[in-house]
Amino acid sequence: MIYQIDKNNVKKVLKKRPSDADKTTIGSMLSVCGSFGMAGAAIMSAKSALRSGIGLLKLAVPINIYPIMAGAVPEAVFIPLKNISSFDLEKNARYCSSILCGCGIGVDDFSRGIVRKIIYNSEVPVVFDADALNIIAEDNDILRYSKSDVILTPHDREFARLVGCYPDMLKGRREELARKFATRHKVTVVLKGSKTIVASPDGNMLYNEELGNPGMAVGGAGDVLAGIIASLTAQSGDVLNSAAAGVYVHALAGDIAAEKYGQVSMLPTDIIEALPETFKRILG
Repeated sequence: MIYQIDKNNVKKVLKKRPSDADKTTIGSMLSVCGSFGMAGAAIMSAKSALRSGIGLLKLAVPINIYPIMAGAVPEAVFIPLKNISSFDLEKNARYCSSILCGCGIGVDDFSRGIVRKIIYNSEVPVVFDADALNIIAEDNDILRYSKSDVILTPHDREFARLVGCYPDMLKGRREELARKFATRHKVTVVLKGSKTIVASPDGNMLYNEELGNPGMAVGGAGDVLAGIIASLTAQSGDVLNSAAAGVYVHALAGDIAAEKYGQVSMLPTDIIEALPETFKRILG
C-alpha cells in the first residue's frame, strides 16, 4: 500500500499530555552522536529532539567534545566517553525508549564499535543516521542481528552505499530499492530527498510530496530530522508513524523557516527554532 504523509501521522504519535506527566513518562532518549570536529551534528540533533518534546535526553559523547556540548545543550544529561569500553549500553540506555546513533560520529574503530554494540544489544527502537549508515554499509547483513526496530535515515548517496550501487543508478528506482531494502532487512527506511520516502518492513510506502523546499538542502538538516524522529519514537513507540510524522514535522518547519528567512539564507538551526510554531499549527 502507498500512503501520503500528512498531519494525521503526527497526531497518531503525539497525544495530549496527562496532567500528572513527568519526564520519565513522556519518553527518554539516548543519543550517541558527535566527534572531534563534528560537535555541531550532535548539538543540532539534540536540540531538535528536545524541541520535539522528549522528556529526558541523555547524550553519550566523546570526552573531548563534552565541554562544547555541555554549554550548547544544558537541558541534557551527559555521558562522557573515554573509549569504547566506557560505553556501557545497558547502563546508559536504562529507562530510555529510543536511541539515536550516527550524527557526526565519524568512521573509525571507536564508532564502529559503538554501532555494533547498539545493533547487537539494543532492546528499544534505534535511529541510525549519517556515519552510522556508512558503517552499516560496510556489511549491511549486520542488521539481521538487531533485536529491536531499526530506522535508517539515508540521503541518496548514503543509500547507494547501503545497496551497493552508484547514486546515479537510483534515478527512477528510489521507491523500488527502498522497499526492497526495508523488506529484506526488516527495517524502516526514510530515504530523504525532494520527495522523501518512508518504506516499512512489511512493504508499505509513505510519501511526502507537499511540504519542504530547496532551502533545506544544506548540511545539518538531516541531523535535525534524525533528532525529531528519534524523539517522536521515544514518546510513542510507534516506529512507522514516528518516522512519517518526523518527515512531516521537519518539512513543515523547513517551510516556516523559509517564510521567515528565505530559502537562500535559512539554516538548519532555523528549522529547529521553527519547531514550536510547527507543532502549534499541527496540534493546535
